[in-house]
Amino acid sequence: MSERTLRVTFIGTGVMGGPMAGHLVRAGHSVTVYNRTRAKADAWAAHYGGTAAATPAEAARDADVVLSCVGNDDDLAQVTLGNDGAFAAMRRGALFVDHTTVSARIARRLAAEAEGLGLMSLDAPVSGGESGAQAGTLSIMCGGSPEAFAAAEPVMRAYAGRIVHIGGPGAGQTTKMVNQIAIAGAIQGVSEALRFAQASQLDTDKVFEAVSGGAAASWQMLNRWGTMAKDEFDFGFAVDWMRKDLGLALEEARANGATLPVASLVDQFYADVQKAGGGRKDTSSLVTRLPK
Repeated sequence: MSERTLRVTFIGTGVMGGPMAGHLVRAGHSVTVYNRTRAKADAWAAHYGGTAAATPAEAARDADVVLSCVGNDDDLAQVTLGNDGAFAAMRRGALFVDHTTVSARIARRLAAEAEGLGLMSLDAPVSGGESGAQAGTLSIMCGGSPEAFAAAEPVMRAYAGRIVHIGGPGAGQTTKMVNQIAIAGAIQGVSEALRFAQASQLDTDKVFEAVSGGAAASWQMLNRWGTMAKDEFDFGFAVDWMRKDLGLALEEARANGATLPVASLVDQFYADVQKAGGGRKDTSSLVTRLPK
């Protein structure tokens, strides 16, 4: 679909959506953006050379592709189905791709609404954080029809390093839940290991050198061990967002019968970090609830 210049709409120009939409401009597409805070949309347009619209509907009118990356289920429903929402303005045959991390429930609802309007749709949450969005190396997990995925995949290549079609509507969101469940356990493991090393009065740099090349290695260890040891927690993906994501996973587990004892416990540990004022710190700040 991206073999030609497309008319692309991007709804949500925050820390993730802004850089992603910028990559679409660099890929040669004609990009119009909408953001709830108009000043952010105007700033994006001034920086990247695209166009800012006053409403989602105005942004989506005549677009070939509409993409979104907003806050939560309610925000997504508002920009798609609400007054001045994008769906009512989109032409038949156009493609809608949502990159927000939301519930599988709303992903399936939007897929049904889109089908009724003659639209293609894909739920496509991302992993990689702000740095991945800026570098154009995000991992994207997709749920929707094969036709929607085939149309979306070449467009998403502008800002992704890995794109996988998992299954039907909602499969992208449930896969993102898998991702967050695994991350939660990994961060807790690294936190406990670091505090144990410190309590044992070991040189944490040498410990890292010894264990990071073997079975204990993880992305969290390789990228956060050193900064956790220095009490540095300003790396983008906030505790508040992680709690939202874990809440979605726990909700889905209640529906599908899965048991998530570690994810449930780590969610409560993150609640402790929030209570201590760490809600905007990045997720590696989980270590702060463990005494040195």
